[in-house]
Amino acid sequence: MAAKSGAFRGAREEKTKRGLPGPRTAEMPAANLDRVIHERTRLGIVSALAVNASLSFSELKGLLQVTDGNLSVHARRLEDAGYVGCTKSFAGRVPKTEYRLMPAGRRALEKYLEHMEALIRATREG
Repeated sequence: MAAKSGAFRGAREEKTKRGLPGPRTAEMPAANLDRVIHERTRLGIVSALAVNASLSFSELKGLLQVTDGNLSVHARRLEDAGYVGCTKSFAGRVPKTEYRLMPAGRRALEKYLEHMEALIRATREG
């Protein structure tokens, strides 16, 4: 594996020697993306809640086209991060779970979007 790594490093150095720009990770590295939001389903949940005061479990499930288990795991991760709030109640005997975006979630989404916009700009300028 060391030979492969060295070959890769040599190729990168060669590009730089020819005057092509090197990696642009110092300004806004992709590695700094919020991993809680960056996952597709969680980004969908946060985005949907950003434009709705609240959504039920069923509404989110239908909107995102995910399974019950998938949605509940991702919603729990967002709850644990403090990005999403969850209220459980009953309508008669039917359980109802309602989600809303918390202020920390809105701030995290705004920061994530700014980061993505910066990456897009850097890619287009490069």
